[in-house]
Amino acid sequence: MLTLPCPCCGADAAEIELVPGGEAHLKREGPGASDEAVERYLFERENPKGVVLERWRHAYGCGKWFLAARDSVTMEVYGTYPAQTHEPPQEIRDRIARRHPDWAQGA
Repeated sequence: MLTLPCPCCGADAAEIELVPGGEAHLKREGPGASDEAVERYLFERENPKGVVLERWRHAYGCGKWFLAARDSVTMEVYGTYPAQTHEPPQEIRDRIARRHPDWAQGA
């Protein structure tokens, strides 16, 4: 079972307490965007095998959104961080790099 530490309330949340929110760090399209850009934002998502950055909501806990870095194959959790963060903190990126030296965010 997947367990993620909630950075908002500090609880270790089991996956039955969480709601997935999809890929993290997406650029949202606003008014005036082309149809193609809106289509890409709504429907095109990465689905990598390995390191993923995701949004999660601690639905049956504090109710807040947060971000998580984990491995989609091994389920190893590299860390969690607040949803208002634009990229994973350096300590999480270092943890990922130790296991996956060729990993680059957004690649």
